[in-house]
Amino acid sequence: MQPQSLADIITDPIIFLEDLFSKLDDIGLDLDKYPLDHLCYRVSSLDEYKLKKSELMNFGELLIESMVNHRLISTFKLHKPIVFKNRNIDLLELPAPKPGHSYKSGLEHVEFVTKEPLEKVVERYPQFAFEVFGIHKKINADITLKLGEYCIRFHNQSLEEVIKLEKKLGSKKQNHNV
Repeated sequence: MQPQSLADIITDPIIFLEDLFSKLDDIGLDLDKYPLDHLCYRVSSLDEYKLKKSELMNFGELLIESMVNHRLISTFKLHKPIVFKNRNIDLLELPAPKPGHSYKSGLEHVEFVTKEPLEKVVERYPQFAFEVFGIHKKINADITLKLGEYCIRFHNQSLEEVIKLEKKLGSKKQNHNV
């Protein structure tokens, strides 16, 4: 049976975003000034990855499927963006599970873009325990803040810009985020 909507494949992204932004409100983190670049949908198995990838082809253009940290990641540009409040989100990331790791299937994180150095974001919010292990990556450095079962990430470039750059460079080893 063919999925009728994007929500049939990834669950309702609006409910996920409302829950996530409620958690951000609860801790007093206002991210209105940061563009929300994309959502990430995790899967629990390689078979589920293949199924979701196939289903998502009906709702977006596959921009890239690449090997990142020993597993495939697909990025889709949605035909119709997810509209949440004043934001249009048109990218969806679908990573296969990392070997030896287990994940709960579902929407897991969002990624924001900032033009300021990532170190400045960490300094601005000293009350939050940002993970900074990805801050020095050569391509698409990031910082992460975990919020229970969800997390948010900050980058200096949009995922679509990173994909264009990597395609231009012909990079086989991509390290853009997850």
